[in-house]
Amino acid sequence: MDIFAGIMIPFIGTAAGAGCVFFLRGNLNPFIQKMLLGFASGVMVAASVWSLLIPAMDMSQGMEKLAFIPAAVGFLLGIVFLLAMDKLIPHLHLGSDKPEGRASNWKKSTMLVLAVTLHNIPEGMAVGVVFAGMLSGNGGITAAGAMALSLGIAIQNFPEGAIISLPLKSEGMSRQKAFLYGAASGIVEPIGAGVTILLASFIEPVLPYLLAFAAGAMIYVVVEELIPESAEGDHSNIGTIGFAVGFVIMMILDVALG
Repeated sequence: MDIFAGIMIPFIGTAAGAGCVFFLRGNLNPFIQKMLLGFASGVMVAASVWSLLIPAMDMSQGMEKLAFIPAAVGFLLGIVFLLAMDKLIPHLHLGSDKPEGRASNWKKSTMLVLAVTLHNIPEGMAVGVVFAGMLSGNGGITAAGAMALSLGIAIQNFPEGAIISLPLKSEGMSRQKAFLYGAASGIVEPIGAGVTILLASFIEPVLPYLLAFAAGAMIYVVVEELIPESAEGDHSNIGTIGFAVGFVIMMILDVALG
């Protein structure tokens, strides 16, 4: 039951954020949106370091001075994977009229949801890999540490849900439909985490690589999209403050609960 709750918490965070469409009028204030994007970036960077990369190196201590290899290789593979997804899957970022990825005739709303879904793929993988590590008893990953990662990702998913559902409503979509689109962008997280956990016994030998892979994928999202979006236009320092707050909160969660 704890594992089921752990893999569902990030999705609940996305759905709760999408639910803002029932309570707020118009789009999020740009000032608040920058703060939330920065906050999400800080959470993801801290989670990548404390929940993924450090455990990956701890698990590889038997390699002595070469213990960095699984973390380095997995990290770079995660970057390459997200880079490929970014190039192959049609998607559209908020505030942009130019789709990215392969050319398609898909609706704007569909490509907006896909952009956030791409963010959520590595997050779902990260949760699944950490819980798989906990189940295997490998690397000292505790249930509390795994739950801390889920909670941290859920916190940063809240603004993502709002950032996708509110603009869809402003473009004429009904509140109910906008909520469903926003919530649907997060469904890949529990699915990806669940599949990873089911394969726990098979992935144990390469667990350090998979932890680092998830970290690399999340860092790609942060550097490629979240930080540039939070720094655009006026008041870019607000995104930086949000980053610092998110980083510290996730660091505290991981250290205190892990």
